[in-house]
Amino acid sequence: MGSAVPLLGRDSEREQLAEFARSVEGRTLLLRGETGVGKSTLLDYAADLAVREGRLVVRATGVEAESELPYAGLHQLLYPLLPHTAGLEHNSRAALDAVFGHTGAGGTPPSLMTLGIAVLGLLSSASVEQPLFLVLDDGQWLDDSSAAVCGFVGRRLTGSRLKLLLAVRSDIASPFDTAALPELAVGTLTDEDAALLLDGHYPALDRQSRRLVLDQAQGNPLALLELPGHTAGRHPERAAADPQALRGASPSRRLQYLYGTRIAALDAAVRAELLKGALDGVAAGPGDAAGPAGRYRMRDADEAVARGLLVIEPATGEFAFRHPLVRSSVVQLATPNQRREAHRTLALLHRDNLERRAAHLAEATLDPDEEVARVLEAAAESATRRGGALTAVTWLTRAAELSEHPAERSRRLGDAAFIAGHAARLGHARRILRADPGPDADRSPAAALASGYQALYQDGDVRSTHRQIAAAVERLVGGTADPAADPTAGYDPEVLDRLLALLLATSQFAADRTLWERTHALLATLGERVGERARIYSATWSDVVRHGAGWTAPVERAAADLPGQEPWDVARLAVSAYHLDVLSPLRPHLQRVVSRELETGAVSTGMVMLHLIMLDQMAVGEWEAAERTGRRALLRSDEHGHELFAQQTRAYLAQLAAMRGQTATARELQAVVDAWARPRGIGFLTQLADAAGTTAALSDGDYEGAYLQAIGITAPGAFQPYAHQASRTLLDLVEAAVHTGRTAQARAHALAAREAGLPAVSPRLSLVTHGALAMTAEDEDEAAGAYAHAVSHPAAAHFPFELARIRLAHGIRVRRARGATVAREFLAPAADSFERLGAVAWAARARAELRVGGVPTRPAARTASLLTWQERRIADLAAGGLTNKEIGEQTRLSPRTVSAHLYRIFPKLGITTRAALRDALTGLDEASPAPDPGLPDRC
Repeated sequence: MGSAVPLLGRDSEREQLAEFARSVEGRTLLLRGETGVGKSTLLDYAADLAVREGRLVVRATGVEAESELPYAGLHQLLYPLLPHTAGLEHNSRAALDAVFGHTGAGGTPPSLMTLGIAVLGLLSSASVEQPLFLVLDDGQWLDDSSAAVCGFVGRRLTGSRLKLLLAVRSDIASPFDTAALPELAVGTLTDEDAALLLDGHYPALDRQSRRLVLDQAQGNPLALLELPGHTAGRHPERAAADPQALRGASPSRRLQYLYGTRIAALDAAVRAELLKGALDGVAAGPGDAAGPAGRYRMRDADEAVARGLLVIEPATGEFAFRHPLVRSSVVQLATPNQRREAHRTLALLHRDNLERRAAHLAEATLDPDEEVARVLEAAAESATRRGGALTAVTWLTRAAELSEHPAERSRRLGDAAFIAGHAARLGHARRILRADPGPDADRSPAAALASGYQALYQDGDVRSTHRQIAAAVERLVGGTADPAADPTAGYDPEVLDRLLALLLATSQFAADRTLWERTHALLATLGERVGERARIYSATWSDVVRHGAGWTAPVERAAADLPGQEPWDVARLAVSAYHLDVLSPLRPHLQRVVSRELETGAVSTGMVMLHLIMLDQMAVGEWEAAERTGRRALLRSDEHGHELFAQQTRAYLAQLAAMRGQTATARELQAVVDAWARPRGIGFLTQLADAAGTTAALSDGDYEGAYLQAIGITAPGAFQPYAHQASRTLLDLVEAAVHTGRTAQARAHALAAREAGLPAVSPRLSLVTHGALAMTAEDEDEAAGAYAHAVSHPAAAHFPFELARIRLAHGIRVRRARGATVAREFLAPAADSFERLGAVAWAARARAELRVGGVPTRPAARTASLLTWQERRIADLAAGGLTNKEIGEQTRLSPRTVSAHLYRIFPKLGITTRAALRDALTGLDEASPAPDPGLPDRC
């Protein structure tokens, strides 16, 4: 359409676009303006300049009919460049194959970052011979998944041979509204330029008509060109007499009416062609009827060209809509039967494309049709695996409407509500279930799940949620056949698994012995109906002291194929891994998929993944990264109204602040969490708050206060049943007891940990149990043996904060018993570790102990300025376990260049191995302590 609106005036816009097109560096620019204001013309102007500059221009246009098809827009934009995938690394090719359907529904679903990096790699490969200039028009119609990737890519073009120019309508909500891309506002023409444009195209227009067009067009170029044709040959008074609906209307509304009158005058066969093109988009090039991009090619539509509704693309010879308003007008003017017939034709055209076929069948089918419902259900599963959870909800809901049997309808509505709940659309989930007319709809498992999610995650109501879900489980399996004879008779195992997962999650948050015992009793009655996953969750989420031993191997086996699992199953398994302190191997997968789930997938699951990533970052000493992750989780939780997750995030941030010595922040966050969680009986959160208070007191040297906080979680010498912080605060209670002269209580607690078998439960519990035994040993030989057992554990270095505390405590003991010289062996490494971590209070304590022993202290020498930005990025990736080749894929450097960077990084950090990178990096900012983040102001 751009060529139909001559470029007149626009001096400022042309100047900025010329500078954009001619500049050497990679850049992105977003044009925003109302319908018909000339954005497409400006895109044409910039594209022409880019061609003259020797750039390869690739164009795409958002299509409203495709806005719910995951990655449809991205496929259109990248289709001409797909031959360049042959030169990409395997991971990048796999990511592109997964989203474009080359590997089917079972392909690994990449995260936003993984796919964005793959797209950047493809664009970089394609721009080697000729710089690329990407043009995307009508970005407001791009599907959310494609828009997220385009935004990711658009923010990362600096230093490349790529440019991305986009245009969106300002009068329609756009997925680019929050993309944080540089923008250029496109306004209407000045009065002078509007008059020049009108006079240049309609010099014979009479004075009254001219005044009428200028008044109605309001400086909109498209309206200036189209309205005179509507008034030509008409008496001025009649031309001014608009229909009632158009009086005071905007230019776009007037244009839509004008296009409607032209469409109505077309032959019926031509209107049918336009309707199919409008509902499916238009092919981007030669080929069969569907074209290479799989979209409909209009034929025999010259009459529409003559009436100014279509144009012929010079490059392809294909018909194209003159303007998106023509497309939308065609659809609005068609009757329901005409639209359904067009969709049926398009469904046949796309019979080999599951998701496109499903989208058209959903609109083409009026009466219940089980075959169509099955196609929609399969498409929903495909969309879920590719990160399109919201699209999946739409298709499942439609599949339910088309179900021939009430049971299938209820099941599909339940599936839709389940996915909507995980996509943080809890209100939507409830509305879906209200569509079920069955007599027991309000008591169905799906209804219980939807209301249970809302009550738990929005309101923090653990007790009524537990009762409701337990009752739903009993109703679901009540009266079925003997499980010994047929363990799956009479119920849907998948629905039971979902109910049990929510029941276990509710029990975990309640952290109440009575509720957990009811849960375990109910699971016992189910016998073989309870799958291995539910048994894993039942043991590891409840009380690892009593039930956790022996589950590490099953968790690791279940985690062997994470990419092939649903996102919520991955998150639940990762929660078990956290309780068993074996979360780190799962973290790379969580980091790969979390952005995808937060953008277009299972948002609630994505928030759980953020918590798990943060917890692992805290455990391994990546505290700066953990705070960033926590802030991100808090923002997402607040956005979606998940108050339970928001308070959980605050509790983790409180613990992190306490470890870093930011005790005022820690206590304020502790108070916020406690005030919300304690009246609701959410023991999981109140224990987290108490644990943060304990750590804050220890950080301040207030050992009496720390002891009183710690025994509020569990009594010394025992581990409160179903209190997950009872074992996690083992070292805190023992340390506080030792420093307050309660040696008997400290010793009893350490021995209780050993007798409970905690060293066999997890590597961290093994470390802290032997550390506690060393702190409380009655003679030096026993203390030395327990200490050696602790620090020699293969996973000891994986928990640097606990390890440094054990070294500090043992060093103090050794200094008092054997002198300062011997104690240096333990105190100096402890001080160094605390400084690298940013645990300022503990670092000061360790340095003070060294000074008492006559060892001069030194300020930390390494600062962040030692590393360049590129070196720091490479070092972070290497510390995360990536190989040189994998780092090169993410940074677009060769493995040899990565190796050269690491060769320079190691001496700067004073290390010689990759294994030492993580500890070295956490200490880079220790010379200038991080400022108090002021979290309570935001929280």
